[in-house]
Amino acid sequence: MKNLRSLNKYLLKYKWHLLFGMVFVSISNVFAVVSPVIIRNVIDQVHTNITNYRLVMDTGIADDLQSFIFNAVLRSGLILLGLAIARGIFMFFMRQTIIVMSRHIEYDLKNDIYQHYQELNTQFYKTHYTGDLMNRIAEDVSRVRMYLGPAIMYSTNLVVMTVMCLWNMIRVSPMLTLYVIIPLPLLAATIYFVNRIIFRKSEQIQAQLSDMTTIAQESYSGIRVIKSFVQERTMLGFFNNKSEEYKKSAINLSLTEAIFFPSMNLFIGLSMLSTVLIGGYYAINGNITTGNIAEFILYITMLMFPMMAIGWVASIVQRAGASQKRIDEFMNTQPDIVSKPDGIKSGDIKGGVTFKNVKFTYSHTGITALKNFNLDIAAGERVAVIGKTGSGKSTLVHLLLRMYDVSEGEVLLDGKPIKDYDLKFLRSQIAYAPQEPYLFSDTIYNNIKFGTGDATERDVKNAANMADFQKDIDGLKDGYETVIGERGVMLSGGQKQRLVLSRALLKNSPILLLDESLSAVDTQTEKNVLSNLKEHISDKTVIVITHRIFTSWNFDKILVLHDGGVAEQGTHEELMRLGGRYAKLYKHQTEMETAG
Repeated sequence: MKNLRSLNKYLLKYKWHLLFGMVFVSISNVFAVVSPVIIRNVIDQVHTNITNYRLVMDTGIADDLQSFIFNAVLRSGLILLGLAIARGIFMFFMRQTIIVMSRHIEYDLKNDIYQHYQELNTQFYKTHYTGDLMNRIAEDVSRVRMYLGPAIMYSTNLVVMTVMCLWNMIRVSPMLTLYVIIPLPLLAATIYFVNRIIFRKSEQIQAQLSDMTTIAQESYSGIRVIKSFVQERTMLGFFNNKSEEYKKSAINLSLTEAIFFPSMNLFIGLSMLSTVLIGGYYAINGNITTGNIAEFILYITMLMFPMMAIGWVASIVQRAGASQKRIDEFMNTQPDIVSKPDGIKSGDIKGGVTFKNVKFTYSHTGITALKNFNLDIAAGERVAVIGKTGSGKSTLVHLLLRMYDVSEGEVLLDGKPIKDYDLKFLRSQIAYAPQEPYLFSDTIYNNIKFGTGDATERDVKNAANMADFQKDIDGLKDGYETVIGERGVMLSGGQKQRLVLSRALLKNSPILLLDESLSAVDTQTEKNVLSNLKEHISDKTVIVITHRIFTSWNFDKILVLHDGGVAEQGTHEELMRLGGRYAKLYKHQTEMETAG
């Protein structure tokens, strides 16, 4: 199948595992196909000598003939035992090469998918569900591994065993062999017809499984919201509906696959019947021996499992093809935002930022967040960006980090387009505390240190102190070693924000972006944090995205955004004299603080 061709590079990487595995398959089958020959010989010997024994049973040579027959049977039995042991050894080697190869490829494939996921842009994750992403890297890869391991192993075994058995059968009686294999073309036609149905249904089942995974993942992540709105039964209903659809499709597929095995038994039974009837006729006419009939039956028995495995292998291949097609859909998705081959990867970044005639539209919604936007920030300046929700404040941060690229205009860093910088280097020069803090299910210490591997314990504690988070850590039983649970479920909203702020401060980059990073803390904590930060940010370019006015900071520049453009711009004093949006917001905030 063409969808599985993308796996050829992995098979080429582990070509020696595959090659030796096929050699071991062939050797093990050599020991297998020799056994019927031994059995044929011993049956013919016993049959001939039993006839002779009956003729001489009353003579003195009867005991010698009986001993000869016994020794012949014993000798053949020992040879068969040796062949079985030898075959078992090479079957072990066969699995240790081909199955191990499939595990290596599974490991590589998962790593490649995970790496590719990290390279894809933010836009990709806006339009794809986490559950679907997880299902492709887990369930789909698992089904592909079944193709790379058991399917290849049993397919090779089928081909080698079939060739060897047919060769030995033709050597005995070409005509009898012809009669025996007549049912096989009918078997192949049945397999081809059913495979097409299986492929179509496998794709549908995998898509339904992704939907189920997505619902489950969202339910687990939002369990507190579900419980607070008493929607457990409703969410269970959604999951049950999807689960019912999946069950029906899976049962339907199982019914289709069930056609294989009765078909195998039917065609193999016809082959057995042909062997006994036609082989018996040939034996009566002296064309073959009694041992040859037994030999043919053993060959058909040997072919029985490989033939029955055709259906199973075909099902695996079809499912793997459907799964690989889903994997390739994402693996063939190329990131829109990439580094130039000769991008700037080092240098002294001062922190000057310029937005020149920038326009940006979110492609997945069609919403234009910025229109003809201009902003010039000198290195070391502190800038506040204020505006209502949806005015484009956070978009500035995303564009500076190159999470998105501008639709028109350009963004400059130290006078150079940010597209000229290597992505990793660019983002390493910017410390970012996002509006929605994301925390890992790890310790507080590791969450603060995330992305700053060379930081010392003293650096971590200094960052926590600046974010006014140390007193909260001291109140925990395990301190910095406290495991905060998935997404920081053990912490309050304000504690999460200050932990993320500690992480950004520890990075100590020349540019600091604070996106509503203190929106969930109380007024006193906010004052403490801002007071602590004054000295730390003295030599940094700081952009603060906020809906509140920080009166304790003397910003070099304040922007008031409205509908994707700059409505007002200036210092605090200039904007107060202007008496516009900023002055009204400041007056309203002051009145609220006084009333509080």
